[in-house]
Amino acid sequence: MTQGAGQGPEVERTATLRDFRVPAYVHETGPYAQSTHPGDVVPPAERSYPEGYTPTQRDLPVINRGDTLQVTVEPAAAPLAQQGDGPGPLFVVGDVHGYLDELTAALRHRGLIDAAGSWCAGTARLWFLGDFTDRGPDGIGVIDLVMRLSAEAAAAGGYCKALMGNHELLLIGAKRFSDTPVNSGAGTATFQAAWLLNGGQKTDMDRLQDHHLQWMSRLDAMEEVDGHLLVHSDTTAYLDYGRSIEEVNDTVRETLTRNDADECWDLFRKFTRRFSFRDEGGSDAVRSLLDTYGGTRIVHGHSPIPYLLGEVGSEEGEDSGGPVVEGPHVYADGLAIAMDGGVTMAGKLLVQQLPLGN
Repeated sequence: MTQGAGQGPEVERTATLRDFRVPAYVHETGPYAQSTHPGDVVPPAERSYPEGYTPTQRDLPVINRGDTLQVTVEPAAAPLAQQGDGPGPLFVVGDVHGYLDELTAALRHRGLIDAAGSWCAGTARLWFLGDFTDRGPDGIGVIDLVMRLSAEAAAAGGYCKALMGNHELLLIGAKRFSDTPVNSGAGTATFQAAWLLNGGQKTDMDRLQDHHLQWMSRLDAMEEVDGHLLVHSDTTAYLDYGRSIEEVNDTVRETLTRNDADECWDLFRKFTRRFSFRDEGGSDAVRSLLDTYGGTRIVHGHSPIPYLLGEVGSEEGEDSGGPVVEGPHVYADGLAIAMDGGVTMAGKLLVQQLPLGN
C-alpha cells in the first residue's frame, strides 16, 4: 500500500484538563478552522486500541485505487417523480457537520425540498447517517431542519429519519457531563475537552435546548432498508452492543438513559473507531456485520472519502490534484459504500439515491 501524499500543516492543541496532549490537524482556510484529521481526537492511550480506531494522518494506509470505485450519479431533476403504490425512492445523506447551506442546496438539487426549504418529495424516504454538528457553522440549524423535515415528510406519506453519529454522542456528553472526569484509559479526560478538540462550536452549545438533546438521545444506531445496512461508523464495534438491530439500538439508548459518564465515554470511543472495512480483511469485517444484522451492502459515513482515497492536501500548500469527490465511494469487494464526502475539507456534502445507479 502507498502512503497518502502530503497531509497539510500539522499543529497541536492542548486540552486544559489533567495535562493530556492530543495532536489535531486543522484545515486553515475559510471562516472556520475545521479539523480535517481522519480520526476524532482522543487521549493518546486510546490510540493503542486495534488498527482501525483513530490513526493520525501520517499513519494512514490507503486503499489501492484499483480496488475501489467512486460512483458518480447525476442528480435527479426537482421535483421528484412520484411512484405508484409502495414506498417512495430511498436517499441517504452523509456527514453534515454544521454545513446547513450546503445541505439545503444538496437536498434541493435532489428534489427533496423546495425553494422555501420545505419537504416536496411526497413518499420519498430520507436517511441521515449522523454527525450533524461540530466543525461547521450551524449544527443546531441542521438539527432543526432535520427535525422539521421529519414531520413534513411523515405528513406527506414519506419519512425523514436519522442515525446516531459519534458527534451526537460527543455533544450530548459535553452538555451532560462537561468537565466531569471520565476513565479514558489514558488518565483523566472529559467530554468538554474532547468536544472542543473535535470542532465543538460555542454557538451550537449556546443554542442547544432540551428538545435537541432528547431528539439526539433517541436516535437509532443502525437500520436495514431495502438490503442496505445503514450505520454511521465504519467499524465492527456495533457487535459489542447486540446481535440484532433492535438489540443494538435498545442498548445504545439504555446506555444514554443511565447517564453514566464512563459508560457514555466508552460508547463515544467505540463509535469513533474507523477504517475497519478497508485494506486486507476489510470485506470480512463488512460480512461480519451483514451476517449478523442483515442486508447485502453496508452504507456508512464517518470516514471522509478523501482519506479513504488518500492524496489529501499538500505540505507546500499547493493544490495537489487529489481526489475530487463527486459521489459515493464503493470498496471492500463492493460490499461497502462510503458517504462522507468531506464537506469539512472543501469536499462535497453527498445526498445519494439508493440503490446506486438510480
